[in-house]
Amino acid sequence: MPSNGALEPLLDGLASTVQLKNGHNDDDNQGLTRRVWIESKKLWQIVGPAIFSRLASFSMIVITQAFAGHLGDLELAAFSIANNVIVGLDIGLLLGMASALETLCGQAFGAKKYYMLGVYLQRSWIVLFLCCVLLLPLYIFASPLLKLMGQPKEIAELSGIVSLWFIPLHFSFAFQFPLQRFFQSQLKNIVTAWVALVALLVHIFLCWIFVYRLQLGVVGTALTLNFSWWVLVFGHLGYALCGGCPLTWTGFSMEAFSGLFEFAKLSAASGVMLCVENWYYKILILMTGNLNNAEIAVDALSICMSINGWELMIPFAFFAATGVRVANELGAGNGKGAKFATKVSVLTSVVIGLLFSLLIMFFHNGLALIFSSSEPVLKAVNKMSLLLSFTILLNSVQPILSGVAVGSGWQSYVAYINLGCYYLIGVPLGFLMGWGFNLGVMGIWVGMIFGGTAIQTMILAIITIRCDWEKEAEKASMQVEKLAETKDGHLK
Repeated sequence: MPSNGALEPLLDGLASTVQLKNGHNDDDNQGLTRRVWIESKKLWQIVGPAIFSRLASFSMIVITQAFAGHLGDLELAAFSIANNVIVGLDIGLLLGMASALETLCGQAFGAKKYYMLGVYLQRSWIVLFLCCVLLLPLYIFASPLLKLMGQPKEIAELSGIVSLWFIPLHFSFAFQFPLQRFFQSQLKNIVTAWVALVALLVHIFLCWIFVYRLQLGVVGTALTLNFSWWVLVFGHLGYALCGGCPLTWTGFSMEAFSGLFEFAKLSAASGVMLCVENWYYKILILMTGNLNNAEIAVDALSICMSINGWELMIPFAFFAATGVRVANELGAGNGKGAKFATKVSVLTSVVIGLLFSLLIMFFHNGLALIFSSSEPVLKAVNKMSLLLSFTILLNSVQPILSGVAVGSGWQSYVAYINLGCYYLIGVPLGFLMGWGFNLGVMGIWVGMIFGGTAIQTMILAIITIRCDWEKEAEKASMQVEKLAETKDGHLK
């Protein structure tokens, strides 16, 4: 938990030395440039492949949405609602729950307790699979649920059909998300990148076959995602089972069924922390669906969210890398190393976010051509480009600070912050500006970004600034020792 020490600028003090404890080398004599270079190499060892794998995975969804968009405005709206709302609500929770592995596996790897990574992976599979079973009604009853939320009848009914075909995709998340974090925690991100490349190539081919050759329509788009995501699962699983992780994967173990309650608690806290953030933007689309001329508004906003989501894969890669670097350093008892890793990660991500924000401003006229040829939709997206640019810049900071929280194990604490900022401030403000001031989709978006995301980012920055990193390192070391195996193979 963050300390109550005096405030100091988050990015100030890059010249402060990274003093290592418990037998680590002392870097006092190293210059700032060399220390930034060393940390950047460690960071990009994770970030580079993570960016590619996340872009490839998200590109599957974007490519599928583009195919759906050229089928017609109704098909694009139906696919967007099914993907952004039904699958989005699902991913938000499962992705968050899987992020518990970033804390546990990252700290265990830093402490050289390699065996525990495989045990944690199997526990995560169990917990997430059970969660998938409980979430199944979300897909089965998607159509009446969307109608209850105020979506137009035609869009809700077609979205419900697409959602039923997304059920295999739903269960793939329970295995893919933990596998991805299992690999990144032990710095095997290049494996994830290669598997993602194969899956992306398979997906492009399947889209062409199912949508254009077999003319299966919007149902065909759902089928392609099902198949491609299971390629991701079996690609990662095959590498692990065939000896690619000899230290961290020693086979299936009954130990995975022990300590499930404690593991589920951390997974639940991680799930709440990230899902309330992920759901926030899905609520934005749902609120837009209740506006006049909802079809055009939903299409335009979903295109902006897809562009934002595409670029967001880069901050998400930094989120993952920051979580791993912080967890590794804390697990090794090196609090100052964790602090320095945070500073380098934030600075790097902000520079990249600024670059993409400027690109959006320069090319705002042609942003939507990938997804739609509808003139009203193109005009609507063009109007939103300035807000999209600002959102991208803001999102270059927020995920990295969330990564610090995951690496440090603050999930339950940050979950309350996210709930308060997003749902007590952001959603009401978006509703007020959208309907109270008749500003439509732009008002909803402005209210939710400035009311929720900006405030949440500011609070996370203050928490990170005030953190006592040495105390966090001591806590992490104690946790790893507590959860580590004893000689007889049982947990302490």
